[in-house]
Amino acid sequence: MVLVAPSDTPGPDAQSLAAELGQAAGCPVTVGAAGPATGPAELPGAHDEAARCLSALRALGHTGSGGAIADLGFIGVLLGDQADLGGYVRRTLGPVLDYDAARSTDLVTTLDAYFAQGASLTRTKTLLHVHVNTVVQRLERIGRLLGPDWNEPPRTLEIQLALRLHRLTQGP
Repeated sequence: MVLVAPSDTPGPDAQSLAAELGQAAGCPVTVGAAGPATGPAELPGAHDEAARCLSALRALGHTGSGGAIADLGFIGVLLGDQADLGGYVRRTLGPVLDYDAARSTDLVTTLDAYFAQGASLTRTKTLLHVHVNTVVQRLERIGRLLGPDWNEPPRTLEIQLALRLHRLTQGP
């Protein structure tokens, strides 16, 4: 079934629709969404994107949920027709980037060094030429900004990819 509906928030709308349809049907319903499409010419592309999103949701074990490509993290970046790399970096690292910009700090560099050194506090402090307590304090601040799961394997993959994309888009 294909549903075309006006929406500026396809991800949250797909989540709501999956829950409502699942309850009505009495079984899990998975909804892949795309858009917004601004006219009839964009509908085929939006349909294709929603179908890719649906396949990805199923492959990731998210049966019974809904989402859009933007909700799928780096998988969405890979599956999307128009890779929004800047948007991905902002969704993943935004609070840290904003903190650095507002306070002239460099938590992004600390985070990048931490992962580059295999999550070793000792090697990170050596690379950054700071005391190990400074590294610990910075990582605690990063944890408050990104959430308690920032250092869990699935999330670290997302963060490391966003860090690399950030470096690539910032230039030398």
